[in-house]
Amino acid sequence: MTDFFDSDFWHAFKGSPVAIIAFSVVVLLVGGALLAPWLAPTNPFDMGALNLMNGFTPPLTDNAFTGERFVLGTDDQGRDLLSAILYGLRVSLFVGFSAVGLALVLGVSLGLLAGYVGGWLDAFIMRVADVQVTFPSILIAMLIFGVAQGVLPPEARSELAIGVLILSIGLSEWVQFARTVRGTTLVEKEKEYVQAAKLMGLGRFQIMRKHILPNVLGPVLVIATITLALAIIAEATLSFLGVGAPPTEPSLGTLISIGQDFLFSGEWWILLFPALTLLSLALAVNLLGDWLRDTLNPRLQ
Repeated sequence: MTDFFDSDFWHAFKGSPVAIIAFSVVVLLVGGALLAPWLAPTNPFDMGALNLMNGFTPPLTDNAFTGERFVLGTDDQGRDLLSAILYGLRVSLFVGFSAVGLALVLGVSLGLLAGYVGGWLDAFIMRVADVQVTFPSILIAMLIFGVAQGVLPPEARSELAIGVLILSIGLSEWVQFARTVRGTTLVEKEKEYVQAAKLMGLGRFQIMRKHILPNVLGPVLVIATITLALAIIAEATLSFLGVGAPPTEPSLGTLISIGQDFLFSGEWWILLFPALTLLSLALAVNLLGDWLRDTLNPRLQ
């Protein structure tokens, strides 16, 4: 731990106000999501506990019927917006981290294989990546989500909606991981330590796992951070369009979709606060990813 606080990475972090603010925002929002069961005044997923008489209560205003007051107001169902945002953050972050994890595992594995094995396997993987990168990732995610929902029986669609959402976004974001890892692998496999491992009789998969993989994790970390912001936005977009998280477990995108219906009728807070939360999270993660890229890439120093 002492070595970490003496490292160049820590000193670079301390000297960057943007990185400190972005990291603080991410920690605040992630911490709020993790502690939602203890921080949230109510459980917005418990439909039986909702009181429709609390609907459309403005922020910091006593409800005309029940006399209850809510910090961020309520939506049309009487759901406390602060609680809904904290629980919605849990859904959005869970989908984002899971989708990035899937894209990372798939992309790194295919990139290692393409770069180290080469030949027809490299050509096939890269051609698939080239075809996929020509389409916006959100369209690919919508296509995968639609196909998966069509295959599933109707009674299981709502229960498996989150899993299908993770699969859709993960399969639409693996290309950048694969391309980056392939390029790094092409360089690393020609170095002396890899040749020495071959002479020692190590197999392909042992060399890729023990020797090449640790040397490609730096760029992968940067891509994962930036992709996390893209995955969260993709989840919000799909949920906003009504093909993402179910209404019974609303994510930030679902809350924004609900709020948009009441924006022009005067209930502005139903849209504003979830949208600001999503904007703050995506912007902070993006800024943190940009800082990591600049810090971990010596060519940009």
